[in-house]
Amino acid sequence: MSHLPQVKIPATYIRGGTSKGVFFRLQDLPVSCQVPGEARDRLFMRVIGSPDPYAAHIDGMGGATSSTSKCVILAKSSVPDHDVDYLYGQVSIDKAFVDWSGNCGNLSTAAGSFAIQAGLVDASRIPQNGTCVVRIWQANIGKTIIAHVPVTGGEVQETGDFELDGVTFPAAEIVLEFLDPSDDGEDGGSMFPTGNLVDDLEVPEAVVKGGILKATMISAGIPTVFVNAADIGYTGTELREQINTDPEALKRFEAIRVAGALRMGLIGTPEEAATRQHTPKIAFVAPATDYVSSSGKAIKAGEVDLLVRALSMGKLHHAMMGTASVAIATAAAVPGTLVNLAAGGGAREAVTFGHPSGTLRVGAAAEQQNGQWTVTKAIMSRSARILMEGWVRVPGGSF
Repeated sequence: MSHLPQVKIPATYIRGGTSKGVFFRLQDLPVSCQVPGEARDRLFMRVIGSPDPYAAHIDGMGGATSSTSKCVILAKSSVPDHDVDYLYGQVSIDKAFVDWSGNCGNLSTAAGSFAIQAGLVDASRIPQNGTCVVRIWQANIGKTIIAHVPVTGGEVQETGDFELDGVTFPAAEIVLEFLDPSDDGEDGGSMFPTGNLVDDLEVPEAVVKGGILKATMISAGIPTVFVNAADIGYTGTELREQINTDPEALKRFEAIRVAGALRMGLIGTPEEAATRQHTPKIAFVAPATDYVSSSGKAIKAGEVDLLVRALSMGKLHHAMMGTASVAIATAAAVPGTLVNLAAGGGAREAVTFGHPSGTLRVGAAAEQQNGQWTVTKAIMSRSARILMEGWVRVPGGSF
């Protein structure tokens, strides 16, 4: 019986923030996969192990969660004054689909460190000891990210004492700056696509009695729809299992996501939502209160400004997506949004929010220009570590 041998492709498996992904240099991909298209999508799905009706990713590198079903391509930058182009693919777990509509903020951290380790940053710019500033062009959304990567002995420092809730072990801190993170490509220049800080969003009666839900819809970091936890029957202290084991709850969240996507102009019909699973994100917010994180750690109300829970690819995230953290920071900085009001209102340049795994501090600089809110920069700290490097193998004929 004839068969095709497996294909070996140089790859690196990296944890970035609270996510993991398979990283490739563009030049290492098969020629047919060095350009966007079906071959690239089929390769990434086979690498991850999707589509998988068992939702286990046994035959691939994925971890059967939205946080671990990711692939990244890096290349020398095609944009002036940048070091690398960073392209991110969110691989669906159970469907034959790769979503290229947004960024992964967590893996943006790993993009900075991998750029150095993969030889994509000019050696003259890498200090023997200190911090290497890597200017990243986020090719999915056309934005600049600056990663401040620690370097020791001329190499990326990965170990350290920086602790990130949602990650078991400490590592070296990497500071990320998201420049001009509002999505001016899809909303005509306003980071609030509807022009309002709070909207009455029409949703099915199954979501909320009366079919009207207060929502803040923002395009910063990633398009996100924020709603009040209390309005949909939650407290904001929920952990992953409480939401993800409730199929009816997940259907209601998807209905909110579809309604938000339509109102934000991200899709033209409800059916299009199936081809845009990565965006927008859905998050629910609540005032600070005591709760116990997924690790058993007691979080006190005085330690946080507000509580936030967010869904990614149809499931509640175990911590918080990096891009959603940018949206939280930005919305918190604008007085009158649901996020800002949950945090107590008023002018704010930073907030600490509670998520299922613990807490996170984020900051943003927002200002009004010609009657419209804009954000110049959002900042957060993450960490990254190579878990494995070498080759990933896929059966011949997979792409």
